[in-house]
Amino acid sequence: MVLNGLGFVNQRLYLVPHFFANKPVERLLGPGIEAAHLNDDVLGRALDQLYDYGVTALFCQLASQAAQRLGLASRSVHLDSTSFHVDGQGYDDYPAPDPADPTLIELTHGYSRDHRPDLPQVILELVVENQAGLPLRLQAISGNQPDAQTFGDTVRAHVGQLAASQPFDYLVADAAFYNEGTLQAVAGAPWRWVSRVPATLSAAKTLLNPRSLTDLTELAPGYRYVEVGAWYADVPQRWLLIHSEAAAQRARHTVAKQAQRASERELCAFLRLTRQEFACAEDALAAGRAFANTLQSSTLSELAVERQARYEQPGRPAQDAQPSAVHYRLTAAIASSLLVRDDLWHKKSCFILATNQLDEQALPPAQILATYKSQDRVERGFRFLKDPQFLASALFLKSPARLMALLMVMTLCLLVYAALEFRIRQALQETAPFFPDQKGKPTLRPSARWVFHIFVGIHLLTLEAKQQLVLNLRPLHQQLLDLLGDPYLAIYSS
Repeated sequence: MVLNGLGFVNQRLYLVPHFFANKPVERLLGPGIEAAHLNDDVLGRALDQLYDYGVTALFCQLASQAAQRLGLASRSVHLDSTSFHVDGQGYDDYPAPDPADPTLIELTHGYSRDHRPDLPQVILELVVENQAGLPLRLQAISGNQPDAQTFGDTVRAHVGQLAASQPFDYLVADAAFYNEGTLQAVAGAPWRWVSRVPATLSAAKTLLNPRSLTDLTELAPGYRYVEVGAWYADVPQRWLLIHSEAAAQRARHTVAKQAQRASERELCAFLRLTRQEFACAEDALAAGRAFANTLQSSTLSELAVERQARYEQPGRPAQDAQPSAVHYRLTAAIASSLLVRDDLWHKKSCFILATNQLDEQALPPAQILATYKSQDRVERGFRFLKDPQFLASALFLKSPARLMALLMVMTLCLLVYAALEFRIRQALQETAPFFPDQKGKPTLRPSARWVFHIFVGIHLLTLEAKQQLVLNLRPLHQQLLDLLGDPYLAIYSS
C-alpha cells in the first residue's frame, strides 16, 4: 500500500493488483509474492490487523525508529490537524460508534476544510518534526471535534511520551492551541511552546490597535515587530506583535472587498430605514441613533427628521386644509468609513506570536518567528496527503476501523517520502553537485517526487535462464544509488 501510494497514480485499494501487474513484485516485496495476491480482501484484512494492534501506537514506533536511523535532532515539533471527507454512501449508512471500543472514531459532519460540509468526515491530527518534515505521531479523530479540544487532549496525554522518545525544545501550534486549559496543562512541561495568539482575546485586540504600530523594529526581511510581556492563564509569556509586509499586501485587496460588501449591505438597510414611517420625530431620531450604533463599516451624519402630511383629497391641498395624518421620516447622510477600513487593514497586516520561553538569549525574537514559520512543515504534509495523484483523493471505505488504518498507511507514505527526501538531500551534500533540477541545473535539494520521476523508465528484464537485467539504468541513477548505499543498490542490481 505504501508503494502504491508513492506511485502517485491515485489508485483505489481494489486496483492495487493492477498497479503491481508490471512491477517486479518479488524483488520489491519478497519471494513468492505475486501481484494477484494483493487483492482487496488481503488488503482489507491487513487494515483490520493494523487497527487491532493500534494505529497510533504502531505508527509512533515506526516513526521513532525512522527518526533515530536518520539521526534527527529536532529543535521543534509542530502540531496541526486537517479533515478528510468520506464519499461513497449516505451518512446514515455508516455504523454507529461502538461504546465498547472508545478508540473507534465516529464519521460525522463538522467544519470541513475541504469545503464539503455535506459529507461526513474524519480528522487527522499530526505531530511533525522540523528538520525533515517527518511525522512523529498521528491521531484519527471523529469528524466533529474542535481543534481547541483535541489539541488540549493530545498535549495532556501524549506529547510527554513523544518528548521522551524524540526529545525536542519547542512545541509549535496555531491559535487553537492557545487557550487557558491547554496552557495551564502544559505549564510544568520540560519543553516550551510557541503559538499564535487568537485575535479575539481582549488583550490581543488592544495590542492590535493601529497606534501600536508606530514604534516597530526590523525583525527579518518583510517583518517588523515590538515585544511586550504578557500574563495569560496564569502563565508568564513573551508576546511579539509582528507586522508582515506580505500580509499587508494581501489584506489591502481583501479588506477593500469586505468593506465594499459591508457598506453596500448597510446602505440597503439605511434606505429601508428612510422609507419607514414614524408616529413622532422622537421615534425617528431614536431609530436613527440605534441604527448608527449597529454600523461597522459606515458612518451616519446630518441626522434629521422630515415631517410629512397626508391629505384625503388628491392634488395640491388648500391653504386651510387639515391633514388627515402626519408621519415622520428619517433623513441622514451615510458614508463608508475610511478609518474603519484602515483599522481593519492594519489588524489583518499583523499577528501576535506568544511563547513561554522567557529567556531572550535562548529564543531571540527572530528565532520565535522562524520557529513558528516552520509550521509549514506539517501543512506541507497535509498538502502531500491531499494531492489528487496520491493514494486516494477521497476515502471510500465503509468501516471506521479500516478508515483509521488507511489514514495510518497514508501517513506512513508521508513518513517514507519525507525520510527518503531527507536522505537524498543529505547524501547530495557530501559530493559535488551532479543531480539536475527540472531546468537541468545541478541542485542539492531535489524533491523526492522529482527523483521518482527521474527513475521512471527503468525496467527489469527476466531471461529464460531466470537471469535478470536492469535496463535503462543511466550513470546519473548509478551515482545517486551509490550515495544512498547497499539497500538501494540491491534493488537496482542485475
